[in-house]
Amino acid sequence: MNAGLSLPQPVDRDDSSLQGTRILYVLFFFSGFPALIYQLVWQRALFRIFGVNIESVTIVVTAFMLGLGIGSLAGGWLSKRRGIPLLPLLAVIELLTGIFGTVSLDIFDKVGSLALGMPLPVTAFVTLALVAVPTLLMGATLPILVGHLVNRSGNVGSSVGQLYFVNTLGAGTACFVATALLFPFLGMQKSVFLAVALNSAVALGALGTHWRTAGVVRTHIVRTAESGVRTPTLNFGPVAALAFGGGFISLSYEIFFVRTLSYSQGGAALAFSMTLGVFLLGLASGSRQAVDWFRAAGDQGPKRITVSVIKANVVGMLFLPVLAHLAWLGPLILPIALIMVHLLARYWGALLPSLTHFGVAADGRAGTRTALVYFLNIVGSATGGIVTGFVLMDHLGLVSIAILLTVAGLICAALLSASLPLSSRTKWRHAGWAAAGSVLAFTLLPPLTHGLLENLLWKNMPHSDQPFAQVVENRSGIITVDDTGAVFGGGMYDGRFSVDLQNDTNGIIRAFALSLFHRQPRDVLMIGLSSASWAQVIANDPQVSSLTIVEINPGYIQLIAKSPAVASVLTNPKVHIVTDDGRRWLRLNPDRKFDAIVANTTWYFRANSANLLSSEYLALVKGHLNPKGIYFYNTTDSERVQRTACLGFPYGARFTNHMIVSLSPLEWDFDNWRNTLESYKIDGRAVLDLNSAPGRQRLKDLMSLQSSLTVPAASGPGQPIESCSQILKRTADKQLVTDDNMGSEYRHNLGME
Repeated sequence: MNAGLSLPQPVDRDDSSLQGTRILYVLFFFSGFPALIYQLVWQRALFRIFGVNIESVTIVVTAFMLGLGIGSLAGGWLSKRRGIPLLPLLAVIELLTGIFGTVSLDIFDKVGSLALGMPLPVTAFVTLALVAVPTLLMGATLPILVGHLVNRSGNVGSSVGQLYFVNTLGAGTACFVATALLFPFLGMQKSVFLAVALNSAVALGALGTHWRTAGVVRTHIVRTAESGVRTPTLNFGPVAALAFGGGFISLSYEIFFVRTLSYSQGGAALAFSMTLGVFLLGLASGSRQAVDWFRAAGDQGPKRITVSVIKANVVGMLFLPVLAHLAWLGPLILPIALIMVHLLARYWGALLPSLTHFGVAADGRAGTRTALVYFLNIVGSATGGIVTGFVLMDHLGLVSIAILLTVAGLICAALLSASLPLSSRTKWRHAGWAAAGSVLAFTLLPPLTHGLLENLLWKNMPHSDQPFAQVVENRSGIITVDDTGAVFGGGMYDGRFSVDLQNDTNGIIRAFALSLFHRQPRDVLMIGLSSASWAQVIANDPQVSSLTIVEINPGYIQLIAKSPAVASVLTNPKVHIVTDDGRRWLRLNPDRKFDAIVANTTWYFRANSANLLSSEYLALVKGHLNPKGIYFYNTTDSERVQRTACLGFPYGARFTNHMIVSLSPLEWDFDNWRNTLESYKIDGRAVLDLNSAPGRQRLKDLMSLQSSLTVPAASGPGQPIESCSQILKRTADKQLVTDDNMGSEYRHNLGME
């Protein structure tokens, strides 16, 4: 440390004090554990209510961050109240959090339903109100404990760093435990109950530690007059700006990593939780590194933290090029990417405790000042989430965002160096590194990431050398189209621009079969647009008079307009397209009824897919069907989804990999289907050329499917048509898909289904 920055020495420390401090660290570790479980569960619960469109996601994440930030201010104020014992206060906070957690999911469902459909600002306010109590409580714990430990050690940076380390370590560990154990086996509600139990255990531990060390705290106050309390090295202005900027860039990097790895892993639910867990563990590791710097002799701390921030942004700059050039490793690319995420977070994680070390005096107001720094860091994080997730990703691609984050991070490093007590030569050297890194980011990242999206999608498959024909990157996701017309949404196959029934390359027979299940499907609702091939077929069905389509990502419309096979659907007077979350739209329109609801949606194991497959969702669909109405939807061959369908409706069957379910007996009308197919035209052209032998043979083959109805003994997963009675026998050992158990989202990628 610099001369004059010597650490104050506590008086008469003994084993009981050290033991009490260690216990406190253990408690704070387990305090971070339930906090992260709550965040993962509550976010999902709120997404289910408000939708998983980017507006809802941004509102929920921002509400969490602001609640934590305001809570930190409250905790800072409480930490300087001399008459309040801090450990019992921590116990009260944990107990209150647990009490709220016990009833949280019910509260979210009831209050969230009342706010559904309100203007965006009102929805944001309601969301903030829903999470205000628990996030305020959780945000207050850090400054409270900092105030407690500074009284013992006299070192703000060490106290913040160590507490931030153990709490973030607990949160990061909880990510992996929730992913591998809690969500696959317990579901949401039981995971919350486990978090409540941990809150209770931490509260009891805090009370026990207080009773054991109540007399020790008074005898171990730092002798500030004799030891010379370290005065702040940084003025509060630079500290505030760097805390805000550090939070902005840190959370922006996290969003950037989640977007990239989610695309690389085909939208798997594990991508988010694993990325978040590794990022948190990296922050914890960086915070612990900062503690070692503060305790070491010498004056290397300012130089080390500046170099650490520069290293973080070098890793950020290299992230996409490494993934682009090593994607051929296939499954191994994920651990490589996670290692880089960890490294960036580790280098970046030393910043916050360093700012408190150099900018907060170790006196009675240390907790309050730390709370303010923490608050600004969280406000920066919330702002970064809004700007990056809501604005930048709607206008820029991954490569452009990587360049901006690298440059912004290097500017932050240069400002940090300029503010710290370093030699002019060192400051100029750091500024030069930052400038050189910025120039390299602008000039080298575009060529080094050529073919990034193709490589991340195909990995070591032969298609990786073929550039995509079209790419749309917006805040709702990444959509790509290859040179064969295949569409990929978020890194997973999502259909094909083709309505050719004679040479069926994308299972379009399923869309043409609507008239087989319903004799007069006048009013139809479609959940999901994708390539619009299904929409084109159904809109041109001669028996359909109106088609309402709900699609969450407006980027598909840009692609559809450029594809001759489906472009006319955008101008078809029968068609009305709404940009919204499908489940949210159904709840917002309770009086809309349809003869058929069709959903050719995403794979059953992708993130949030259970929201459109659960038994609760099926109950919602029932209320939107006319008498004899049908729900026809994709199961992507999931036996759990098929079983859930058969138990959710009294009548149903499987047609290829889709389920047809209804409140009325199904009528397999092959004569009606034949008549419809014979008169079917799209853009003025007949879908079957009945004047040619191939056209007549195709119609004959389609009519032969009727034989599956008359041979029940042969029915099974290999048959094109299978009754619900057979499905229920075949899937007797399978669990239903519910909102609570989240279907197969956390089980599929672990090899459990």
